[in-house]
Amino acid sequence: MANSSIKTTLALDLGNTALKYGVFTAAGLQESGVLAAPGELGELWRRTQPEHAILASVASEAEAQPWLHELRDVVGRILPLRPGFTPVPLQNAYATPHTLGADRLAGAVGAGHLRPGQPTLVIDAGTALKFDLVADATYHGGSIAPGLRMRLRALHAFTGRLPLLELPAPVAAVQLIGDSTASSLLSGVLNGAVAEVNGLVADYRRRYPGLGLVLAGGDAAYLQPRLAAAPGFIFVVPELVLIGLDRILRYNVDR
Repeated sequence: MANSSIKTTLALDLGNTALKYGVFTAAGLQESGVLAAPGELGELWRRTQPEHAILASVASEAEAQPWLHELRDVVGRILPLRPGFTPVPLQNAYATPHTLGADRLAGAVGAGHLRPGQPTLVIDAGTALKFDLVADATYHGGSIAPGLRMRLRALHAFTGRLPLLELPAPVAAVQLIGDSTASSLLSGVLNGAVAEVNGLVADYRRRYPGLGLVLAGGDAAYLQPRLAAAPGFIFVVPELVLIGLDRILRYNVDR
């Protein structure tokens, strides 16, 4: 909301591997980063002095507790994002809204804010590869598949001899026809994921002409240069979830 009464907010996204944060003012995102330890969260709060905060978490309760304990003295100023219960500035057509991941919902809100009135597909390339569709001011749902690194780990964990590989640099060329075990694994994981994404995007575009793509997540850089898309229709927004969290927080405070 352009006329939001809040000055400074703190958006917290607790994922499976890290806690990401964003400090916002009415002018937008001012600072973002990743916190490695719960003690750093208290220091961040004292330094930025937010009026309100919002927390989205897909971590287990045990993993979340140390972070929540750090904020025990300011808990009344923190809005927990609970999909299906917390009001958001989008209609939610998900059949089981209370099971929807908070990160997926926040990303959809962020996309709706950045591209109002336009059909948008969020592709979040992180631990999982997630698709989320926003059209007609409504979140419709999408899909969840293993992320790039999860695919590499699964091939190593569930076979006897396949090695555990790391992804190359995002700009590195990956052979289509692997001529070694390592290059075959990278071709299957990266080229296979790109083909999967391109195929799904084509299906979405047949249903929603003019569809735009918003890429987020730590592995978005691997997908963006490899996707088949009309010029100008791909937007890489690394802080999409944080942007959505800020919009949800302001929407609730200003109601």
